[in-house]
Amino acid sequence: MRVSGVLEGFLVIGVVVAVGVVVGRFGVLPEGATETLSRTAFFVASPALLFVTLLRADVARVLSTGLVVTALAAVAVCLLYIPVGVLRRRPRGETVVGSMASGYLNAGNLGIPIATYALGSAAEIAPSLIFQLAVLTPAYTTLLDVVAARRRGEDPGIGGALLAPLRNPLLLATVAGLLLNVAGVSVPESLLQPVELLADLAVPAMLLAFGLSLAHAQRPGRDDDPVCLGAVIVLKNLVHPFLAWLIGSTFGLEGPALLAVVVSAALPTAQNVFGYAVRFATGVPLARDAALITTVVSVPVLLVVAL
Repeated sequence: MRVSGVLEGFLVIGVVVAVGVVVGRFGVLPEGATETLSRTAFFVASPALLFVTLLRADVARVLSTGLVVTALAAVAVCLLYIPVGVLRRRPRGETVVGSMASGYLNAGNLGIPIATYALGSAAEIAPSLIFQLAVLTPAYTTLLDVVAARRRGEDPGIGGALLAPLRNPLLLATVAGLLLNVAGVSVPESLLQPVELLADLAVPAMLLAFGLSLAHAQRPGRDDDPVCLGAVIVLKNLVHPFLAWLIGSTFGLEGPALLAVVVSAALPTAQNVFGYAVRFATGVPLARDAALITTVVSVPVLLVVAL
């Protein structure tokens, strides 16, 4: 594994986030730009990215032992956060965000360059990317939708909860992409090109929104319950890669295959979590600070894994 690949991956997202900070500091964009960018990414660009990614995914390659290990490690670490949020009596929405931040890794805008430059192929991040896109993202955003409805005084009931996924553009895009992929349907390039153009907006929009939120933010941790933030950092940066190594070893993975799942798990909290927190107006400081601090802490963790 190339150490330079780890550093290059962080440089890529760092520059875009820094642009967002500078733009925010100088007031180039109007007030509310963070929410506008986040909502654009959620309702337009991210669904396009999910659709294109899953339409072209090598389903046979993704459905491997690495996917099983990735899924088990992610689900385990997400569940481990829930008692922390409950015991600290945090709002339900924030607990959902904290759980997501503990196991939802930066597989796209950081994982892809690190996999490419450090592991030799972007395909190594595919199990994590596909599991998050196909399972974690729809599940968590649907749950946040239900929690948000109850916070507004609405009672979606069982029927409303079951229908919530149908209002989720990320889930709809995921299902559409997978179904067309499995069915072997060939989408004409003339139809796919505008979707790809929108998909290219997803990552920079989320990173710019994240940078804008940092421009006038308080010192990390000031707006959070320190125990909850600390739990997310420990779970994401230390427990997640350890569980990936433990479960991967149990399933017989070794060498490059084991390294790939451990490196993936050691990636920091994705900025997507911040975007979803903004979209559903819950746990925003926790998502923002978790994404920032876990990114900083993940640098030495990934370098240790790389050596």
